[in-house]
Amino acid sequence: MRPDLAGSEGYIRNTWYVAGLSEDFGRDLTPVIMLEDEIVIYRDTQGKPAALEDACPHRKLPLSRGTIEGDYVVCGYHGLTFDCSGECVIAPTQLDNPPRRAAVRSYPAIDRWGFLWVWMGDASLAADTPIIDIPNFDNSDWGKTPRGGMAMDCHYLYIVDNLLDPSHVAWVHLTSFAGAGTDNRPLEIEELDDGVIVGRWIADEVPPPYYQDMLPFGPKVDRKQHYECRLPSTAINMSVYTPTGEGGADKPLSQNAFINISYNFITPVDACTTKYFWFQHRNMHSNDDALSERMFEGAKMAFQEDKDVLEFVQKGMAKRKGGYLNLGLDAGAVRFRNRVAKAITAESATKQLGDA
Repeated sequence: MRPDLAGSEGYIRNTWYVAGLSEDFGRDLTPVIMLEDEIVIYRDTQGKPAALEDACPHRKLPLSRGTIEGDYVVCGYHGLTFDCSGECVIAPTQLDNPPRRAAVRSYPAIDRWGFLWVWMGDASLAADTPIIDIPNFDNSDWGKTPRGGMAMDCHYLYIVDNLLDPSHVAWVHLTSFAGAGTDNRPLEIEELDDGVIVGRWIADEVPPPYYQDMLPFGPKVDRKQHYECRLPSTAINMSVYTPTGEGGADKPLSQNAFINISYNFITPVDACTTKYFWFQHRNMHSNDDALSERMFEGAKMAFQEDKDVLEFVQKGMAKRKGGYLNLGLDAGAVRFRNRVAKAITAESATKQLGDA
């Protein structure tokens, strides 16, 4: 039987992943699973996030079952106490001699763009690796939707496949993102240093239902679908609409263009489960809170449609008796998966050299 799609084995670790919305983490000990690692996240007395391995080194009771005292985490079994770096600072029955091996792994963690990010690999590399930049995030002329999150019972790369596929909207999102031309217009693929872009312009067609009330022009428009994904699993899906005749790959961006960018942050939990986070960013109607809420609810509904499909894809691929095939529309996703597979292999080779 044909092997699983590229990139399915393992994870890219030397990078940042979203653990959740920033406000999801406070002075409570909050357990999360990321890339199959069990982690406990909390904030110290200054509000700074800390992320530790969620297992006391003594008998592996989850530290999330313990308590917080000041900036320390206290194990709920025998009181071993750990600071934000994972070092054991108090062993109640060995006050003068805490066990040297009584330490837990600490993961770099930082708040950015309203999300809490955790570095899952070699901690020494975290400071030199930037989190994705979001242009115009603080520009008051741009509007933002609320931030969302949901769990999906599928491998994270099935979600990435979906987010590099402009054509699926014609069948999955009939009441939201679908529109004339999304089912059969040719796609263009561009390779980046750290990712792939799949896109196309669709000229002189009625915009999809999701966007019709937002556009200050119409009834027909030129439309660009820009589906981009960067390593390890960040998708930037941009919809551009212009008055008919002002769009096209051979023209500069129209000053009348309506732009909506969906930032999608995908975090593997394990081989069959993923956390999916997002928000949308637009260049018009910046103070229209009602529109922001309507866009959020519309996108959430569409992502639920994706979830329903992809969870069946996960089951179907897992129990398949024969092979599967790729279509031409999968070209971008296949290229991205190959990049993921190469990055995983390269990290593994580097680690083996370091351990030798």
